Amino acid sequence: MSTAVNSHVTEPVRVGLGTHRLTYLPDGYVQLHPRAWFPDSPGAFWEGHGGHLDDEGFLRASVGALLVEYEDRAMLFDTGFGPARIPADHTIAPLGRIEGGGLPDAFAAAGIAWDAVDTVAFTHLHDDHVGWAGDERLRGARFVASAAEWRGAHRRPAGQPVAVRDGQEVFPGVTALATPGHTPGHLSYVIRGGPDGPAAVVVGDVLHSALQLADLTWRAASDLDPAEAVRSRRKVVAELSRPGAIGFAGHFSGAVFGRLSASDDRLRWDPLD
Repeated sequence: MSTAVNSHVTEPVRVGLGTHRLTYLPDGYVQLHPRAWFPDSPGAFWEGHGGHLDDEGFLRASVGALLVEYEDRAMLFDTGFGPARIPADHTIAPLGRIEGGGLPDAFAAAGIAWDAVDTVAFTHLHDDHVGWAGDERLRGARFVASAAEWRGAHRRPAGQPVAVRDGQEVFPGVTALATPGHTPGHLSYVIRGGPDGPAAVVVGDVLHSALQLADLTWRAASDLDPAEAVRSRRKVVAELSRPGAIGFAGHFSGAVFGRLSASDDRLRWDPLD
């Protein structure tokens, strides 16, 4: 696993959660221009955090999927960017280079077959989360997202789309958590590893970087409703602050699994060992 704060995660990472097993499956990365992606952030902040930027001056965000195994069943959260590459000289500011295509190798490295997945739960339907959703190897899966997200979808999955609501169980031990703002129907999810077991929070695009914890009011450039997104960030931070909770933040550089801690009223992402 890559732990460099200026690099995306490039290898599968496995974490035990009581009755469940979680595995990050990397697909690629996307470059985010720091000042343009977080337009409310001050320039002085980035001057003090240059070590978090790659050689081209971008935040390098991880892109991939989260595999959850429970007994003889398996599910995915999101499906990465897919077998595509967008070069750095494209015009979709404030993004730089976007690369996908690594998910099949990640499945193989984790020893998991695609057809073992019976449920795919989407946080939302942006391109870097639905890239492999049309793959025939997932045709037998049930695809879940919020009703608002399905209404705005411009790409359809291979499997059967199902609308879910806040608090609904989508897989044994996995419930949806409404966190709108980035998109109208964005969902985070809470995974419980048994009736009295530990919990994990699937953050989705409520947060794009651990550095965003410096100020939860910083909007991301693609947040459709910035005020709602701030409320959702605070909601997710509250979940991550529960005793024993771990987080899965799929876009974070260096470490997608971590715990939230606070010191001197500052929030910090502590990577799991």
